[in-house]
Amino acid sequence: MQAAHSSSLCILLLLFFYGSSMASPYEGPLYDSYAFSKCKEQPEPPLYDGGVLKDQAPAAQPIVWDGGISDYWPAFVLHSLTKSTLYCFSSWIKIDGADSAHVKASLMTAQTTYDCIGTVIAKHGCWSFLKGGFELSSPSNISLLYFQSSGDRDVNITVASSSLQPFTKQQWRAHQQYKIDTVRKRAVTIHVSDSHGGSLKGARVSVEQVAKDFPFGSAVAKTILGNHPYQKWFVERFNAAVFENELKWYATEPKQGEVNYTIADQMLEFVRANQIAARGHNIFWEDPKYTPEWVRNLTGAELEFAVKARIQSLLSKYREEFIHWDVSNEMLHFDFYEERLGPNATVNFFEEAHESDPLATLFMNEFNVVETCSDQSSTVDAYISRMRELKEGGVSMDGVGLEGHFTVPNLPLMRAVLDKLSTLGLPIWLTEVDISRTIDKETQAVYLEEVVREGFSHSSVNGIMLWTALHPKGCYQMCLTDNDFHNHPAGDVVDKLLSEWRTGIEEGQTDEHGAYSFHGFLGEYQVSVAFGNTTAKGSFSLSGGDETKHFNIHL
Repeated sequence: MQAAHSSSLCILLLLFFYGSSMASPYEGPLYDSYAFSKCKEQPEPPLYDGGVLKDQAPAAQPIVWDGGISDYWPAFVLHSLTKSTLYCFSSWIKIDGADSAHVKASLMTAQTTYDCIGTVIAKHGCWSFLKGGFELSSPSNISLLYFQSSGDRDVNITVASSSLQPFTKQQWRAHQQYKIDTVRKRAVTIHVSDSHGGSLKGARVSVEQVAKDFPFGSAVAKTILGNHPYQKWFVERFNAAVFENELKWYATEPKQGEVNYTIADQMLEFVRANQIAARGHNIFWEDPKYTPEWVRNLTGAELEFAVKARIQSLLSKYREEFIHWDVSNEMLHFDFYEERLGPNATVNFFEEAHESDPLATLFMNEFNVVETCSDQSSTVDAYISRMRELKEGGVSMDGVGLEGHFTVPNLPLMRAVLDKLSTLGLPIWLTEVDISRTIDKETQAVYLEEVVREGFSHSSVNGIMLWTALHPKGCYQMCLTDNDFHNHPAGDVVDKLLSEWRTGIEEGQTDEHGAYSFHGFLGEYQVSVAFGNTTAKGSFSLSGGDETKHFNIHL
């Protein structure tokens, strides 16, 4: 089944590249997006037929830790790994000695150790799928890829159906472009005819995209209010926004009973006036540090009353105004409310939020899910497990929110995590993307393009939000412009991608069938047609789909 899946997609990709304007067809392996997030009785065959691990089995190797203590874990010895190569890795894992265990794969080279290149929460008695990857900062003649169980040396790990597939940067980019062309674009045929239905050959057609379908935006703060240059800069680029802090509980009710939505109202007027979609961030933040001080002092019935009042106040006021709500922010890392109100507190929050605003998609929002797998609190399996608990608890509408605060991106791991999260069948958004301020501005821009391009090219990602709200003293981690709205390198990257992912003005003439065809990015279009002294105009929406979109216009 695996081989057939990869083979059919490979044929599609080859056809695509043969039919394109590229000088030569695509050569190389096709990325396999397969993922599985439940246990199976038997492991499936390895992806890529094992890749460079074909016919290899792991052997127990001593791993020596600081202090001289050594453990024996299953490992592969790898030879001649190269820099600027993206390595995709996967294995099926089974454990003995515990009911479940957090198993991670790590990579040790002569120069450095990559703490985590993939992880899985494995369960006793069945096989679990680990998917990840890595990119080396320098070549390595000999490396050790090994598996270990975090914190429990009595766990025995069995590894099967492992694969390691290298991709060049060009191959990786080719796959991204293929996905963009097939998922974010669609074929269109415009049919031009006279009033009697006769097709008109040689009619002049001009098509312009006037709105994009894919939500791509940024955080904004109250600093945008009254700042017309900032507003103009923002509106010219983005079709989505999220308020950085102005909807958080500490901002709207700093003292008990003193609720004030004035700033949020003004910001909402700005986005509404410019037809910008807005995310609601957030109802609750599980980190006690960002919970209002007066809330931290409540217990029992008083706290329960306060949280219900918060939901009802916020969502009744803004019912149907925000497309999303981050309900319990960062609940994998913190548990302020469940610790005080019991294990069903989060489920109750989602239920009450859904009752208050049934058309909003309710999100779980978390950091260190796609950025790394070293954070055991927020591994991809931990996220999936929590989402399934919410679903079993009765949550009816939900989405996957991935913050995306990156330092050095690991693109193979990011893609593997997105593949695995896709098994939930829920909308996935990158909600707070930025690059650490510890990176210089030029490199920030390089990394930002890598992350955003990876997100846009993944078919399960429904939107991307940057975390770049501008303040007089800068931004949280990364700014796109200076205070005079001159682009930093990261801003240039955003402008480049926005231009690249928009259909330019299409102009041409109808053929002998009275038809004009093109491929366009999803969104809204205006059409102008002229034939002789007669002109006509129209508009159409281009939504996702495999079939060609047909639009008829009469002169």
